[in-house]
Amino acid sequence: MHLHGGEVAEVARDVTQPAFIEACERRFIKLFGFAPSPEEVRSWQRSWPALMSALCSAGLGELRVLLEYSLPATGERIDALVIGEAPDGRLCTVVIELKQWTIAQTSPFRPGMAKIGQRTVQHPARQVRGYVRYLEDWVSRDKIPLLARGLSVLHDAGPELIRQLQEGVARGAAGAFPLLGRDDLTAEPSREALAERLGCAKLQPATQESIKAFLDAEHRPSPALLTRAGKVIEGNDAFTLLGDQDLALQEVWHAVKASQERGKRSTIVVTGGPGTGKTVIACRLLGDLCREPNANPRLLSPSGTLTRQLQRTVGKTSRGLIATFTDRIPTGVTANSVVLLDEAHRARTYPDHGRTAFPFTLGKLLNQASVAVLFLDEQQIVRPTEGITLDELEQHARDQDRYFCQVDLTTQFRCNGSSAYHRWIDQFLRPEGPAVPWSGLDYDLAVIGDPDQFTDWVGSHTNNGLTARITAGFCWPWESPDAPPLRPEVEISWGGPDGPRTWVRPWNARMEQPDFDHPHVPARPYWATDTGGHEQVGCIYTAQGMEYAYNVVVIGDDLVRRGDKWVAQPMESRDKAFKDISPDHYLRYALNSYRVLATRGTRGTRLYSTDEKTQAYLEALLPQHDRHPDRG
Repeated sequence: MHLHGGEVAEVARDVTQPAFIEACERRFIKLFGFAPSPEEVRSWQRSWPALMSALCSAGLGELRVLLEYSLPATGERIDALVIGEAPDGRLCTVVIELKQWTIAQTSPFRPGMAKIGQRTVQHPARQVRGYVRYLEDWVSRDKIPLLARGLSVLHDAGPELIRQLQEGVARGAAGAFPLLGRDDLTAEPSREALAERLGCAKLQPATQESIKAFLDAEHRPSPALLTRAGKVIEGNDAFTLLGDQDLALQEVWHAVKASQERGKRSTIVVTGGPGTGKTVIACRLLGDLCREPNANPRLLSPSGTLTRQLQRTVGKTSRGLIATFTDRIPTGVTANSVVLLDEAHRARTYPDHGRTAFPFTLGKLLNQASVAVLFLDEQQIVRPTEGITLDELEQHARDQDRYFCQVDLTTQFRCNGSSAYHRWIDQFLRPEGPAVPWSGLDYDLAVIGDPDQFTDWVGSHTNNGLTARITAGFCWPWESPDAPPLRPEVEISWGGPDGPRTWVRPWNARMEQPDFDHPHVPARPYWATDTGGHEQVGCIYTAQGMEYAYNVVVIGDDLVRRGDKWVAQPMESRDKAFKDISPDHYLRYALNSYRVLATRGTRGTRLYSTDEKTQAYLEALLPQHDRHPDRG
């Protein structure tokens, strides 16, 4: 899919005409479902003529060019893709990233990034490298053997900026992808030299048949990508199976193979509480599927945080193979695909909790795959517009004539493997009824007296090289900009021995990538794992699916203990997802949210409530926090 395609000479004649740009705007809306921003349209008006002029000056007018070529597996677009035939007969695609930059900030500490005005962006050479890898991994195959190249054209940039950007990637793989400035776009010393710089030397016009084959090609992971991902997963300690996890993996694997041999579309649901190994089993299953002949698997998650963490672990080329699933079906899922959906309890169920039909997009995904494996914990459904149940999945399978089976995981591998702690948390967060005091010895659990104490506790563990985080219910404003500096919006006041005290911290950052000027403030997907995360407060949507060694949970005023039951106070929540919800309806989501937060710590957890009566209830059930760092 692309915005416009044609011979370079033809596009060069049209690209300066207002009617051409207007037609591209209309086609953009038709293709992508939304209007291009005014900034994007201005970039077309400035960059397209500059590129076409350079291509024509190099004598490349007969080659084919595609503008805004879509990479559906990752949701990205290539600014311009030049297509020709290489001397060896292969189709050659030349990725061209277009920039209007005249100045940029770079840093040796962030070589893959640049700052343009107030925006932090990816280095253009790294962008190009990613696009070239995509074409190699998702399009090129035996029937369409591609030769993929790439470069960046900064048509307004002077030599100093080009040298500065080249220095930023000189030592990495992205250094192999040229950066051209305005002085590089003239036919000096010859048009052949310019064609060489543009990556198009000795290319001939491609045949209509080969261009059509390229445009019609299904974007799906290549055997090379699958082999690479499978080896990374198999050799990564993060995906090591422990104890019963291996037995569970074998059970799921046999269910998948049986479904394939049976030749009937199937739905397999893997159920289990926090820490039972759902994500690691999903990853190992992906690795095994990658080694199967003619494989076309996907590992999806509704959680962008979990997706980013998995992509980081497996490698950036896994994008598309490991992807976020929200409101559209990933590209390339076919009738032979095995789709793994981790965190299925977070699947979108628009329009709201009052739905009567099976969620449309989820149903379409399941129906499109030969085998769907969903990893589910109904007690982790934390908002009205998310979540699916085991009964609903079974009914859907029956309605769609799909084979259905369930695999239940029971053994705990998080929270120090303490099944006692998980049973205690489940009892503690029942809507009503008494909870027994904690007496376990295999998990470090206590109530903590005030924010100063839990700040010291988190700091001492962090200083010892361990991950420790503070999480809280969504009971404070969250109006900070996406990027730092962050506002200290989580504010807790209490009476200390020397008088009133107030503690403030910011929420975690909203940005998806690290900020150029604040490298020690982790981006949202990496708050749980990266340096500096202990200095912000994580919310339910950031913490869910993650784990760290030590964990503070601040129970806000949205959930208070009164007598022998929990009372929901949705008016205390700042989460817009719960606007106008009744207390009875809110209670389930509040209990589930705090259950999720309370099961992130692998070694220890401290509980604290901003409500005096609830804090007193905690103090009656839990040992007091020991202030001595060497003892807890």
